Amino acid sequence: MDSGGITQIIVFAVLLMFSAYFSATETAFSAANRIRIKNLAADGNKKAMLVQKMSENFDKILSTILIGNNIVNILATVIATSFWLEMLSDPTVSSAVSTAVTTVLVLIFGEITPKSIAKDSPERFAMFSAPFLRFLMIILTPLNIVFSGWKKLVSLVFKPKNDVSDTEAELLTIVEEAETEGDMEAGEVELIRNAIEFNDIEVGDILQPRVDVVAIDSEDTWDEVDKTFRETGYSRLPVYRDTIDNIIGVVNQKDFYMAREQNLRAITKPIDYVVPTMKISELMVKLQKSKAHMAAVADEYGGTAGIITLEDVIEELVGEIWDEHDEIVEEFRQINKDEHRILCSANLDDMFEYLDIEADVDIPTVSGWVVEELKHMPVPGDTFEYENLSVKVTKCDPRHVLEIVVKVNEKTEDEEE
Repeated sequence: MDSGGITQIIVFAVLLMFSAYFSATETAFSAANRIRIKNLAADGNKKAMLVQKMSENFDKILSTILIGNNIVNILATVIATSFWLEMLSDPTVSSAVSTAVTTVLVLIFGEITPKSIAKDSPERFAMFSAPFLRFLMIILTPLNIVFSGWKKLVSLVFKPKNDVSDTEAELLTIVEEAETEGDMEAGEVELIRNAIEFNDIEVGDILQPRVDVVAIDSEDTWDEVDKTFRETGYSRLPVYRDTIDNIIGVVNQKDFYMAREQNLRAITKPIDYVVPTMKISELMVKLQKSKAHMAAVADEYGGTAGIITLEDVIEELVGEIWDEHDEIVEEFRQINKDEHRILCSANLDDMFEYLDIEADVDIPTVSGWVVEELKHMPVPGDTFEYENLSVKVTKCDPRHVLEIVVKVNEKTEDEEE
């Protein structure tokens, strides 16, 4: 082999290295975690800053990589063909050998291997390749302008639909994957999931309904209010005038016992009224600004639909908050393999999640769901079927359904489909 052949091999190897560089760079910039790059840039990493800035125009990066990759691959093919033609003399055989060898080498060393390496550490390789890629982007600016114009023309012809990504769903998927891979604890995942879904919850979904509200009349005696505080253990009580539909304020237990039998109205603080459709994220801001812990919820007729507290809102983020005075209530309890006792004050979505049932019912509580399904005021012994559930009412009072027993039946083939 003469010096010309050795030169051709060296040039081919260099071109193969450039092919590997372009392939790895494409994978690195496509797979790089933008949040990680942003954090590195915020810490003062100059290469990360460069990657972040370049990524703002990903189309230009992609066209530069593809142009460069095609140029080096074409040149590598020409060099290989020339080399094998000199080595074998026969054009047909040399062409076949050149095609086979070039394809294998480019596939292994110019595509598969560099892309696999870059995929394992995309941020690191993106920062490594960024300076030279920026230089190429400047050199190939004229070609990038041509291809950018071509892309706009194609977009006008085909008019692609704007694909608006569901960011919330994507975040939930990322969190679930992190939990599956063991990167996050179950408690952390639940907190993040609650925070993501927090803005979707309305006041009407978590309020304490009117029939369950314990309130005091503004004309109650000091002893009557004291008795209510002692029996309920509540730290705050709403105050109404004449009827509970006219809540005028709230009395704090601490203020009550420090007042020493003064006029009840003197220690009654104002209360905010909100509507059931208000988002609890907005309510939390409202309560923080007014330095209040409770709000009254007005119904469509101007009456009282219920009350909601700051603790109710916070529990949607961190789960149930119990103190030493709270009676711990077990809303869901398994009776046997297939049957479960459900308190009807429970949230309906929580019940479906507990029973592993997929359902989209726009009713907040189990009680409301039972009434909706039966179409009348339930009495003990009432039953109905819902999907693969057999539901039996076991406890009621004149105004409420209190408890049900749910039997989970095996799904049929049609239901599974």
